[in-house]
Amino acid sequence: MDRSIATRPSLEQWIRHHLAARAFSRRTLLGGIGGLTGLSLLGCSSGGSGGTAGTGSTTGTTTSTTSTTSTTTTTTTTPGSCVLIPQETVGPYPLFNDIASAAAYQRADITDGKTGVPLNLILNIVNVSNQCAPILTAMVYVWHCDKDGYYSGYNQSGADLRGQTFLRGVQTTDTSGRVTFNSIYPGWYPGRATHIHFRVYLGLALQATSQLAFPSATTSAVYSTSLYVAKGQNPTTASNDGIFSDGVSYQMPIVTANAATGGYDAELTVGIAA
Repeated sequence: MDRSIATRPSLEQWIRHHLAARAFSRRTLLGGIGGLTGLSLLGCSSGGSGGTAGTGSTTGTTTSTTSTTSTTTTTTTTPGSCVLIPQETVGPYPLFNDIASAAAYQRADITDGKTGVPLNLILNIVNVSNQCAPILTAMVYVWHCDKDGYYSGYNQSGADLRGQTFLRGVQTTDTSGRVTFNSIYPGWYPGRATHIHFRVYLGLALQATSQLAFPSATTSAVYSTSLYVAKGQNPTTASNDGIFSDGVSYQMPIVTANAATGGYDAELTVGIAA
C-alpha cells in the first residue's frame, strides 16, 4: 500500500465497518431479520459504445444511507463551489463492479508504468448539507484513459488491454476529506473532451458519478509535448462535448504547474449531500 494512505482505513476495514453498520440498522428496523447478499458497488453504464470488458460486470447500486461525515462547521477553502457535483454517465469503461475488486485498486499512484505528463489529481469531498464540511472516509474511485486514448481492462479497437488496471484507483478520504492520485495527463479519443471519471460512495451507497474536464490552454500545451504530439490536438473541447453541454463550471478543476514533477496539479471540490 502507498505510504501516503497507510494511516487510513484499508478498504477491507472500511467495507466491514459499513456492512456491520448496515446490518445493525436492518436488524433494528426489521426486529432482528436482516442480512446482505449480492452487494454490488459499481455498475456498468448501459449507454455509449465501448470495448469488451476483461471481467464480467453487474449493473446496479446499493441503497444504504449510512455515511460517515465530519461534524465541523467550517466552510471549505479549496477550489470549486459549495454545490452538488453534476451527475454524468459512468461511460463504457468503469471496469470493477464489486467489493472484492475495490480493495485491489486501493492506491495513490495509479500510473502502472504508463508514460505521460505527470498529473496530481486532488479531490476534496465536502458535504453541501453541512456548510461544505469535509466528508471523512468516503470512498472515491477514479479512472481515465492513457495518453493514446485507451482504457485499461477492455478490448478496444487497436488495443486489447484486458487484465490490465492502469490509471484506475480507489482511496478513502483523509481527515480533510481529501484524496490525491498520482497519475498522468489523460489523452483523448474522438467525440470527447479530455476528461477523468470518478465516483463517490458514502456508507456503501453510490452518491455521485461524474467527470471532470480540463482548461483548453493546459490541454493544448500538454498535447504539444513530445509524448503526446503524435496523436495531435483534441478537436473536442468542454464547450462542444455533449457530456458537458449543460455546463462545466463545477467540473473544471484548478490546474497549476508543478515545478517538482514537471507536470500539473489539478484540484476540484466535489459537493455531496450527505
